[in-house]
Amino acid sequence: MNILILGSGGREHALAWAVLQNPKCDKLIVAPGNAGIAQIATCASLDIEDAAAVAGFADAHSIDFVIVGPEAPLAAGVADRLREEGVLVFGPSAQAAQLEASKRFTKEVCAAAGAPTAGYAAFTEAEPARAYVREQGAPIVIKADGLAAGKGVIVAMDEATAIAAIDDMFGGAFGGAGAEVVIEEFMTGEEASFFVLCDGETVLPIGTAQDHKRVGEGDTGPNTGGMGAYSPAPVMDEAITAQALDEIIRPCVAEMARRGMPYQGVLYAGLMIENGRSRLVEYNVRFGDPECQALMLRLGGQALDLMHAAAEGRLDEARVNWADDHAMTVVLAARGYPGAYDKGSVIDGLEALPETSFEMCFHAGTVRQDGQYLANGGRVLNATARGATLAEARARAYALAESIDWPEGFYRSDIGWRAL
Repeated sequence: MNILILGSGGREHALAWAVLQNPKCDKLIVAPGNAGIAQIATCASLDIEDAAAVAGFADAHSIDFVIVGPEAPLAAGVADRLREEGVLVFGPSAQAAQLEASKRFTKEVCAAAGAPTAGYAAFTEAEPARAYVREQGAPIVIKADGLAAGKGVIVAMDEATAIAAIDDMFGGAFGGAGAEVVIEEFMTGEEASFFVLCDGETVLPIGTAQDHKRVGEGDTGPNTGGMGAYSPAPVMDEAITAQALDEIIRPCVAEMARRGMPYQGVLYAGLMIENGRSRLVEYNVRFGDPECQALMLRLGGQALDLMHAAAEGRLDEARVNWADDHAMTVVLAARGYPGAYDKGSVIDGLEALPETSFEMCFHAGTVRQDGQYLANGGRVLNATARGATLAEARARAYALAESIDWPEGFYRSDIGWRAL
């Protein structure tokens, strides 16, 4: 197969790495890619949110299968256009992508499906939202309804923070994403990420993970896109996994089909687990980043077979062959992230790193100039490893991170601390 992956981050590098382990992959193009991806695949300059441009590119390059990495092209209808053109694609329609693109839509689906989630109210004006916060009290969670690149959620521990978040959102801090605001009950417990593949009807679990959202050691400081992750999630035992499937995921997938917008692709359920039960925090319509990096190292080449089966509607015959192993990824970020940071610093030591089925450094935000790797983003590298135990995976991942010579970068030294 000739395969096109859309995206440019660590998630897409991990997807490309896994796809290339499978002999069914003849040619791999990643658009736009990054400097790490360019070492293993052809990178192409392409506006991945322009559905017509993506469809034209797929036709011109005889692409058999398109894997959509990030959420924005899905919300923009790229998968719809590819299907119209007869191109096999892994990723939901724009209608189905509302499960991530609209918090309110997800809440309505959960209500119709009877799926346990946080209590909520939605607002299109600031004053009623402020009044609701005063009535409910804090802690409380304020969410921009639309896509805000993982930054549109404020967990407010006091009313003043909640009111400020409402004013920021309606004031345009998150652009159009904040035109509507969803306010949710604050849920306590332990968070985990649950990944399933869907083909419109069948649901196939493909792994669990836990990530570290906060920038500082001990899970302190501001939220980021994720500073590291590990898989599997110890909190997701068999009973909780079964409950999440039976009470949350399968009923929601059935409700989507009932609405005439069957869900096809990967569905990422963020869950809050307390007293042996899970409730839905949110859905994402793509692989998590950095969770994907840990998952792909564990899945390897079979990831392509599974995604292909989902796209072709034959998940009922697919099986996941899990090794009894663990994986961890540690994010190396530019100093200052998630606030202001500089681009263009030189990263040394990457060429000497081992690249095996047990350890890989995935690139998230890099460019190559004059024979050097330069930082080109906030989250820049993902030191990723697997082992028979989480402690073994951790030791390998941190050995990778420590071998990278990048004074302008930093990483947390305690990824996986809760599990370990």
